[in-house]
Amino acid sequence: MAEAGCKLIENTAGRAVMTYNAFAHVSYFYRLIRRSAKFLATRKPDLVIVCDSPAFNFHIAKHAKKLGIKTLFYVAPQLWAWAPWRIGKLKKYCDKLCCILPFEQDWFTSRGVPAEFVGNPLLDELTPADITRARRNYSSFNPANARIAIIPGSRPAEVGSLWRPMQQIAVTLRKKYPNMTFTTVAVDEPTRGALDSTRLMNFRTSYAIDAVYQTARSCDFALVASGSATLQVASAGCPMVIMYKTSALLWHILGRWLVTTKYLSLVNILAGRELVPEFMPYFRSTQPIVETVQGLFQDKSRLTQISSDLLAIAQPLTSKKAAGTVAQAAASMLA
Repeated sequence: MAEAGCKLIENTAGRAVMTYNAFAHVSYFYRLIRRSAKFLATRKPDLVIVCDSPAFNFHIAKHAKKLGIKTLFYVAPQLWAWAPWRIGKLKKYCDKLCCILPFEQDWFTSRGVPAEFVGNPLLDELTPADITRARRNYSSFNPANARIAIIPGSRPAEVGSLWRPMQQIAVTLRKKYPNMTFTTVAVDEPTRGALDSTRLMNFRTSYAIDAVYQTARSCDFALVASGSATLQVASAGCPMVIMYKTSALLWHILGRWLVTTKYLSLVNILAGRELVPEFMPYFRSTQPIVETVQGLFQDKSRLTQISSDLLAIAQPLTSKKAAGTVAQAAASMLA
C-alpha cells in the first residue's frame, strides 16, 4: 500500500495474531485505536475501508460511524463460523460488506447486512482457464517419487506450532519413499531463515518464497496450515492434508462452544463435506496424519477425484477480480 502511494499511520504487518496469543498485543492495539480515532476526527475522510481483523476494525468502524463517515468492510468477519451474535454490531457499523467467499453474500444479506461477493484476492491472478489447465490425473502417480509441498503458514505462532510436526511427518514418509522430495514455502526471506535454522538434521528440503500456488502446481501433494493458503492449494488442484495446532485445553473449554461449523478448514467448509483430511484444531500425534497420507497415496482414483473436486470449489472464486470489484464498490460509495 505504501508503494501505491498510501500514507501509513502504522505498519501492523508484523502484528498479525490469532485469538489464543492476542492478549500480549492488547495494549499496542488499544493505543493504535486511539491514534486512529484521533486521525478520523481530525482529517474527516469521505470513506473508511477496513480490511479483515474484526476485533480491531469494529472499533475503527464505530468511531467512523460516530463521525458520520461511511465504512466499507473488505473481507467479511467469519460470523458464520463463530460468535454469530456480533451480527448486530456489523449491521450497525457497516455500510457495505465485500465478501471473499461465495456463500457469504447470501448469509450476510439475509441478516440485513448489504453484502457483495467480490472474488478472492489470493486468486486475482487466476482465470477460469487456469483452473481448467490445473486438472490432474493420478493414474500414473508413483508415491516413491512424490513431490511434497510443506506450507506451515505465515504467522509466527502457527509456524512455530506446525513446522516441527510437519518435518516429522516428512521424515517418516521418506523412510518408506526414499526418493520423495520436499519444497517448503516461506512467506518471506526472514521466515525462510527461521525455518532453516530450526530444520531437523535428517530432513532435507528446498525453499520457495511467497509461492504457495506455484509450489502446489509443481507438487503432487501438500501438508498445509489451515487458512487462506488452502484455497491457493485447492486452485492448483493439489490434494492436501490440512493441519492446525492450538491448545487442546483451550479448545475444550472455549473453542468448541464458540465454533458453529461442522468443518474447520475453508476447503471443507466450501465443499460442505470432508473433501480433504483436516487435523485440527489440534492433534496429539503425527502418526495418524502419516497413515492418512500413506492411505491416500495408495488410492490413485481418489487422489484424482480430490484434485477435480478442489478445482470445482476454486472455480467460483475466480469469477470476479477482487481488487477491481472492491475499487468499484468504494467509488460508488463516494459518488
